[in-house]
Amino acid sequence: MKIFLDGKYVEEADAKVSVFDHGLLYGDGIFEGIRVYNGRIFRLDEHLDRLFASGKAILLSVPMSKAALVEACRETCRLNGIKDGYIRLVVTRGVGYLGLSPFKCKSPTVFIIAATIELYPEEVYRNGLKLITAATIRTNPAAMSPAVKSLNYLNNIMAKIEAINAGTVEALMLNDAGHVAECSGDNVFIVRGGKLETPPSSAGSLNGITRGAVIELAGKLGIPVSEPNLTRYDVMTADECFLTGTAAEIVPVATLDGRTIGTGKPGALTLKLIEEFRKLTRVEGTPI
Repeated sequence: MKIFLDGKYVEEADAKVSVFDHGLLYGDGIFEGIRVYNGRIFRLDEHLDRLFASGKAILLSVPMSKAALVEACRETCRLNGIKDGYIRLVVTRGVGYLGLSPFKCKSPTVFIIAATIELYPEEVYRNGLKLITAATIRTNPAAMSPAVKSLNYLNNIMAKIEAINAGTVEALMLNDAGHVAECSGDNVFIVRGGKLETPPSSAGSLNGITRGAVIELAGKLGIPVSEPNLTRYDVMTADECFLTGTAAEIVPVATLDGRTIGTGKPGALTLKLIEEFRKLTRVEGTPI
């Protein structure tokens, strides 16, 4: 496997980052997870716009132009023969010293991995996912904006551990007001009365790229979409529920904390959006 690392394409065994890199020491950095479908990189421009915005928010200057990153992503895919897969683009604060100050890091580290990806089991897409509510509370947006896709994912990881320990693979996360934020790795949507509802970013949810694509598709299908604060009760009593994410795509949800959602099977509107999203990914994207 070839990996892009600071301007060079190196073998996996040679793709090494210093132990003094602040991305490792403090989770000080940003990233994007990007999908590749049928030889096209899906919504690469949107991902890069979000990367640069995240960098600006934390005073981390991405040391490459947008055009250079586009070409680096394309070339990493080409070198690894990736036609359908996943790109992980990471920018760390770079090598520094022991201590929090980012200003002692001389230059950011950039690396890109392009590989295949392991999705949820196929049975989850057929039958729906079982969710639990995590005891771990989502980080307050006033502490760190969820719009910043940072390397510090411990909050999400703790919720993921709870899900795995409960015998499932995903957990619903609430904010400190008791409202639904997101899941450990995915955005949340519910269907109620033929309308779509999803938590706002102010509740602690990431403005996901797939989330945005689903909202666009809903608009084209004439399905109303709103972003109210939601509670567990809203999810449990919804007609349908599904999750969205770059890796997950669109995943139906069957139960939350043992309560059946709707019929307990993927709903008609969810299935329609899955169909339309898959059509979109077959034709849209930056050619490799």
